Amino acid sequence: MDLPEAIAHCLSKAGSEETTPFGPEVLVYKVGGKMFALTDPSDFPVRLNLKCDPERAVELRDEYEAILPGYHMNKKHWNTVLLDGSIPAALVADLIDHSHELVVASLPKSRRPAQD
Repeated sequence: MDLPEAIAHCLSKAGSEETTPFGPEVLVYKVGGKMFALTDPSDFPVRLNLKCDPERAVELRDEYEAILPGYHMNKKHWNTVLLDGSIPAALVADLIDHSHELVVASLPKSRRPAQD
């Protein structure tokens, strides 16, 4: 999966929006006002930070060289996924979905979007 495909997948999630709270160079994807993904499109290789269940985060890092502890994030709850082509597109989509689901589950019911 390349960055435009990852961005499209982020934006396809219920209630998602693209914001730039850290300046125009960092794209942040939020649901209910909370971040579930972020990227700097000028980075090479392109990286996507995604929220992840802590146990799964460690398993993924052990299995894939292109999945690292979250860059500039809480490394227990965030992974950095290098979009270098080494991770199957279906897994990247699943990780985006997982990140979105974790954030939605943490929102008060009144701020949760309608389900996909």
